[in-house]
Amino acid sequence: MKKTSLTRVINSLAGLILAVAAGSIFAEQLSTPPQADRETARLVARLVPQYHLHHPKIDDAASERIFHGFLKMLDQGKMYFLNSDIDSFSPHKTTLDDEIKEGNLDFAYRVFEVYKERLSQQLALAHQLIDQEHDFSLDETMTTDSKALDWAPTQQELDDRWRKRVKFDLLQYKLDDEPMDKAREKLHKRYRNIKRSIDQTGPSDRLELFLTAATSAFDPHSTYMSPQSWEDFEIQLKLSLDGIGAALRADDGYTVVASIVPGGAAATDGRLKVGDKITGVGQQDGDIEDIFDMKLTDVVRKIRGPRGTRLRLQVKSEAGGETQVFELTRQKIELNESAVKAEIIEASTRVGRPGRIGVVSIPSFYRDFEQAQDGSANFKSAAADLRRVLTQQFANETLDGLIIDLRNNGGGALSEAIEITGQFIDQGPVVQVKETGSPQKALNDEEPGLLFKGPIVVVCNRLSASASEIFAGAIKDYRRGIIVGDSTTHGKGTVQNLMDVAPREPLRIFNRQDRGKLKLTIQQFYRVNGDSTQNRGVTSDIVLPSRLDHLDEGESGLDNALPFEKIDAARFSPNRLVSSDLVAALQKSSERRVTANEDFQKLEDVIRRDLERKNRKTISLNESVRRQERAAEKQAAKENPEEDSEDPTPKDPNAPIFPQDFYNDELLNIALDYIEAFPSLAGGGRTTAGG
Repeated sequence: MKKTSLTRVINSLAGLILAVAAGSIFAEQLSTPPQADRETARLVARLVPQYHLHHPKIDDAASERIFHGFLKMLDQGKMYFLNSDIDSFSPHKTTLDDEIKEGNLDFAYRVFEVYKERLSQQLALAHQLIDQEHDFSLDETMTTDSKALDWAPTQQELDDRWRKRVKFDLLQYKLDDEPMDKAREKLHKRYRNIKRSIDQTGPSDRLELFLTAATSAFDPHSTYMSPQSWEDFEIQLKLSLDGIGAALRADDGYTVVASIVPGGAAATDGRLKVGDKITGVGQQDGDIEDIFDMKLTDVVRKIRGPRGTRLRLQVKSEAGGETQVFELTRQKIELNESAVKAEIIEASTRVGRPGRIGVVSIPSFYRDFEQAQDGSANFKSAAADLRRVLTQQFANETLDGLIIDLRNNGGGALSEAIEITGQFIDQGPVVQVKETGSPQKALNDEEPGLLFKGPIVVVCNRLSASASEIFAGAIKDYRRGIIVGDSTTHGKGTVQNLMDVAPREPLRIFNRQDRGKLKLTIQQFYRVNGDSTQNRGVTSDIVLPSRLDHLDEGESGLDNALPFEKIDAARFSPNRLVSSDLVAALQKSSERRVTANEDFQKLEDVIRRDLERKNRKTISLNESVRRQERAAEKQAAKENPEEDSEDPTPKDPNAPIFPQDFYNDELLNIALDYIEAFPSLAGGGRTTAGG
């Protein structure tokens, strides 16, 4: 993650003394954890051993993992802390377990204060380095792999790391033919933004960081969420929020409109544009509050609010002119860009072979739990949306097969994965779950019948995780379809449960303090064949070349990942729609096309260069060397026809769901090969969706 710089150094000695004195009082106040946060830490320390999958002890071994995890969260690149800082923190290495149980957060606050101090110091240096002249003819290199670095033993060495970093950033701009004055201006701005972001980190943010370091010491998916983070997480589950429908970003103290959601209040009104700066926010008829330099998450929460309420925005247009005030009425905003989408592809127009293929994109397994519990008939649900596709959009459409696209689908609700799987298999187990000390349990599709009986191709990549892997694993185990894409999925085979940190006390229903939520790993899930997806994921029947497949994106690369396990298979009756001979034949056909396809061969060359760069631990800071490397990189990018061909997420809401490119065309060809073999396997022909 890139980091930026600090403000000016104080000029006068008197001013410096006053600033230090005032800063010391302020830091002392800030570094005293609120009592509520102490209580939250105590509660988390009780909940983890009680409810986590393995009922772990918070002991000295856990303390050491928490210690290293927290430091890594703050300074993964080893660009701020000195080795002497780490030494001064080290006495807490084996005491954090006891401190958390007592609600003692002094370590977290002290470390964060040192981090802020070091960051301010190094970013102030970075600003100076930006304005200096650098010799780009020297043969020197910069270490790019933080694992190959130790904590800097001296301030001089740390400063030299920053000199190289700034030199590298300036060289990148120089290679892009950016005028040096513009390059310096951009770097100054980048570092100001980083400094501003850290300065805006409040007590709840610090608590969240530290308690997440504590919970993730037992597995990478157990986290603590502050009330504010839970609100954001819930929006992703519901795919809806109450607001005006504008995504925002922070830029040098300003709040800037990044995008506008189609159909939202801002889009309907039409005056707010991408790039506009929002400088003030007013609620109903109240005064407009200046929001310059305000933390972005705080601005967002001021703009969100109950539907039907009025909001006034003070806006400075990107196009220029005077500042204006827009009044908007909040409404429910549907985040439909992340919902299930579908279209029908006529294969003859794409790959010159007859066939009608239904393509369904499932970006996540979303579910509005609140509306579901309230008994709402139309609560937001991936399974319900897919059912509508199969029974309405594809109703009376004759399809030869179906492609279900799960690329980049990070998961979601377990219940959605089970229900969606049930739309393609008859009754039976979909997934097995198990927790320590308890017998395994099969979770079944209870609804008889299928919504689609034809051939299915499921497309996955390294970012297809959790619920995606449940679905892909069940389709593979039931021999209901074939899996195509990266060599394997992400490998997240655990189930998390959300629980309130604050206990529910009957006598304090109205005044109970919200202490956030704990997302805790409570179970491990297994395929019906008994294999866990943990670490290994679900392997593809047919593997296509992919840059993502060679990055460290899998579960096995995460700190504290749980190991692979195997349990007894569930009782289930697989179909005969996929056989080892069929898969071998499909693989050979695909390999022949990929080998003969110029675009895929160019992609293979790009992957080879990616691997060479990945294995390098350093990068040159010599301009002529970097120009040669950059020329090769640009040529590779130019020759690679579609670098984003493996990313199915449309950048434009009106863009096709399954755009034409060499990767997607090969998916169509694989589907058509499977379709040709399918009648002899299933004894049928073309299929109508919906039953």
